[in-house]
Amino acid sequence: MKIKAIIHPAEEGGYWAEVPALSGCITEGDSMEEVKANLADAIEGWLSVANSHDAVEPTDQIVEIAV
Repeated sequence: MKIKAIIHPAEEGGYWAEVPALSGCITEGDSMEEVKANLADAIEGWLSVANSHDAVEPTDQIVEIAV
């Protein structure tokens, strides 16, 4: 599965990231490598909890538009 995330520089150093398609799925890390690894863990955890609660599929969609 591929899912898009947004990685932001943190004001205090390091990075924080969010997954727009998975409400509330966020993480942080001191380096780009760490935040990417933490993203994988956060996504897996989010999906695991969602699947265990018979959650509804996310309805938000991220699209790419060429202009």
